[in-house]
Amino acid sequence: MEINFKIIVLMLGTLCTGLTAGLCFTWSNAITPGIGRLNDLEFLQSFQAMNRSIINRSFLVVFFGPVVLLGTNAFLHRNAHPTTFLPFLIAAILFFVGIGLITIFKNVPLNELLDKTVLENLSTLELKELRTKFEQPWNHWHLQRTIASFMSFALLLIGVIYNK
Repeated sequence: MEINFKIIVLMLGTLCTGLTAGLCFTWSNAITPGIGRLNDLEFLQSFQAMNRSIINRSFLVVFFGPVVLLGTNAFLHRNAHPTTFLPFLIAAILFFVGIGLITIFKNVPLNELLDKTVLENLSTLELKELRTKFEQPWNHWHLQRTIASFMSFALLLIGVIYNK
């Protein structure tokens, strides 16, 4: 049986994109609304703990792997019928911008701001100010990541259906 590199890249890219979309959806749908009910100190401590624990090898591969895999997939399908190539190309661009760039330039700086803050040293007013500075912008940019990852996944499925 011949191993087809093009199919392996497509399947791994689709799998990781689907996992990322599921993670983003779950975070948007359950985690942030749930911890949003906590007081300022508890909210900020919870977010610090989750941000610190999520940075691991499995997460990094699944979350950022599609940046490379989807670009490679689009390149490998560049001569395919447009009904296959265009969804793959748009999925790659959308994931790169919507996950890669937004994460690096929007969510990570907010995470770093929170991470280097010793929350126990802040007053009640300072905790409220930090939460205000962090929560709404972080959730806004994360919603963009959720939409981008979902749309990338849907476009990959469309490309798979029309792959000739």
